[in-house]
Amino acid sequence: MQATELKRGVYWVGAVDWGVRDFHGYSTPLGSTYNAYLLVDEKVVLFDTVRKGFGSELLAHIRQIIDPTQIDYIVVNHVEMDHTGSLPEIVEAVKPEKIICSANGKKNLLAHFHRDEWPYEVVATGQTISTGRKTIRFIETKMIHWPDSMFSYIEPDALLISQDGFGQHWATSERFDDEVDASELMRQSAKYYANILLPYSVLVQKLLADVKQMGLAIDMIAPDHGLIWRSGPEKIVNAWDEWSRQVARRRAIVVYDTMWHSTELMAKAIADGIRNEGVSVRVMGLDGCHRSDVITELLDAKAVVLGSATLNNGMMPRMADLLAYMKGLRPAGKIGAAFGSYGWGGEAPRLLDAFLAEMKFEIACECLRVNYVPTAEDLQRCVELGEKIGSMVKE
Repeated sequence: MQATELKRGVYWVGAVDWGVRDFHGYSTPLGSTYNAYLLVDEKVVLFDTVRKGFGSELLAHIRQIIDPTQIDYIVVNHVEMDHTGSLPEIVEAVKPEKIICSANGKKNLLAHFHRDEWPYEVVATGQTISTGRKTIRFIETKMIHWPDSMFSYIEPDALLISQDGFGQHWATSERFDDEVDASELMRQSAKYYANILLPYSVLVQKLLADVKQMGLAIDMIAPDHGLIWRSGPEKIVNAWDEWSRQVARRRAIVVYDTMWHSTELMAKAIADGIRNEGVSVRVMGLDGCHRSDVITELLDAKAVVLGSATLNNGMMPRMADLLAYMKGLRPAGKIGAAFGSYGWGGEAPRLLDAFLAEMKFEIACECLRVNYVPTAEDLQRCVELGEKIGSMVKE
């Protein structure tokens, strides 16, 4: 890879991870990038570093532009280890005059690396530093998505370095949004938001309002993962606004895990009923759909229908895994229903009902249970349940 100039004197110098396939429970079949940025001015500034094991790639990209020892400041916008894992290696190579971070950033750097001799300089929202011809303005973004997180805004370039904000897990040889397929870019951006930022949606709304009130012109957004938004960055800002308000479309998802295909037959019949009402539906069997892809589909769906066979007086393990994951991400404002087949106890659909109530979803009806293999009459009941859900989605 080559270092890439974003604005005059500002470069991408990060690393591409083609091989990573899991990010703490979030599937990354397309890999990821660890973006870092270099500002070359009277003062030279490195924004963020990369995951441990990728430090040599970062240093190689920096050397394409300058000797790393010329770097004066390292800005740590986010302390999570995919952005600071190589920081000790980089600090040793650079010996910076300052390591700039938020107050929580300093606290967390000390907790991670135990290096109290590093030259920390703490900044807060509104503070600026001059690099000569340019000025860096700092904006704290607490809990988006760590307590230490902050943005760095470079004037007069109107360039927002947004740490984990507005990113995607997607390894590419391209660096900019207008160099890749637009629909795939938005799909990866939605997956990123749904699986990382969704629990912080109220805070995202506040941040977007605060940035708007600041009146910052934003010509380009450079996140720490994925593509850089240079072609109409308002597209991703508007998408985040919609996702953080959890705006639902006329869509439903039917998610199930089955033992001997009876629950699967029910899932398909429920989906047929939803389609009968003219509502788009996706059926997702957990034997082939990852939990993070289910959450991505749920992001803008109005209804979620959960089905599980009963196993050992409980639900199927993959369904239990999904529910634990979903609970942490806290989707809101959904219609919910539960179903499943059983042999003699039938606890799984009841447990799914209890989960939907705990999530404060609007329950379409009491769970639908079928003993062993569904009859034609049972499948008709499933179709009718789907039609009820479809009509509720349309309201």
